[in-house]
Amino acid sequence: MKSPRVFLISTIASTLFVLPIFAQNGGALTVETTKVVSQQLEKTISIPADLTPYQVVNIHAKVTGFVESMPVDRASWVKAGDPLAVLTAPELRAQRLEAEAKIQRIESQRSEAESKVAALKATLASSQSTYDRLKTASETPGVVAGNDLEVAMRTVEAQRMNVEAQASSVEALLKEKAVAEAAVGVVREMEGYLRITAPFDGVITERNVHPGSLVGPSGAPMLKIEEVSKLRLTVPVPEIYVGSIRKGTRVNFRVSAFPDQTFQGVIARPAHSLDIKTRSMLVELDVNNPRLMLSSGMFAEVEWPISRPQTSLFVPTSAVVRTTERQFVVRVRDSSAEWVDVRRGEVNGNMIEVFGNLREGDIVVQRANDEIRAGTRITPTVARR
Repeated sequence: MKSPRVFLISTIASTLFVLPIFAQNGGALTVETTKVVSQQLEKTISIPADLTPYQVVNIHAKVTGFVESMPVDRASWVKAGDPLAVLTAPELRAQRLEAEAKIQRIESQRSEAESKVAALKATLASSQSTYDRLKTASETPGVVAGNDLEVAMRTVEAQRMNVEAQASSVEALLKEKAVAEAAVGVVREMEGYLRITAPFDGVITERNVHPGSLVGPSGAPMLKIEEVSKLRLTVPVPEIYVGSIRKGTRVNFRVSAFPDQTFQGVIARPAHSLDIKTRSMLVELDVNNPRLMLSSGMFAEVEWPISRPQTSLFVPTSAVVRTTERQFVVRVRDSSAEWVDVRRGEVNGNMIEVFGNLREGDIVVQRANDEIRAGTRITPTVARR
């Protein structure tokens, strides 16, 4: 049992706490009340983010060769199509020369074959003429021996088969030439890869080889190029704020390198998928960087805007009561208290967004607690600001 002194102190402390909230008034409690207001949610939260290049490419050689020259180095600014490196590949040159020599050889053989076809056709024409005359003469009995006509006919047939065979040889040479020309085209295309050019406007951020180096498709990249006149700002937006993502919205951010300046990005590409580990959605913002003040890899603090397409109901944060079983506000209706269950939304200053069976203009207790039981008679007073 408490001593009288301890009981007195406890009673005084309890009275000091309760009196600002409500007082007895003829059996009713006099409490400070306020109205439920409807307003647009407009606030910002700070989210850490990263700046990355708008485009970044590791430059590899597409064919194996030796670096003959490299006119760029780290920090070199280049335009799309500018030369980055020139390679030499003796094996490719040897393959091309061999393929070109093969084409010349095939062309020579084709010319000879065509000349032979022409000669065979002339012989065939002569033999055909002889056969035709003999056949005409044989129509008169006794003028041409039957054996002579048979020999002439077989001669024509043999020569015709020879012409056809030789013509087929010409066709085969033509096909072989086409294959050889295609091979030359492939080698020449590969030789075109010996001249490496910039894929876009940007800056060289890495250089790993020098003239004389052997390079190829595998291994470390020769160069690294980044587009930094425009950057991507990647923001991991928490799941609770995904509904506030609006493409085209301008968003402010700061970087530690320039603490007194504010930069802007435009929401461009939400991922439309949450990371199940962080429960956040990656959103990319486009950041124009014409003065090149910002650099890829910088850490940024983004002032992410939180809003809703429609208005929400707000009450003072002190009006929401939370217990182990429920959370509610105490609404005053017909001078009687009633508990209305609510779900909490965003806090905006000293006001909090609530969702439940409430309407704009409803009267709620300004500083509520679970000692104000449902059904208690209430005498409302206007809350002091």
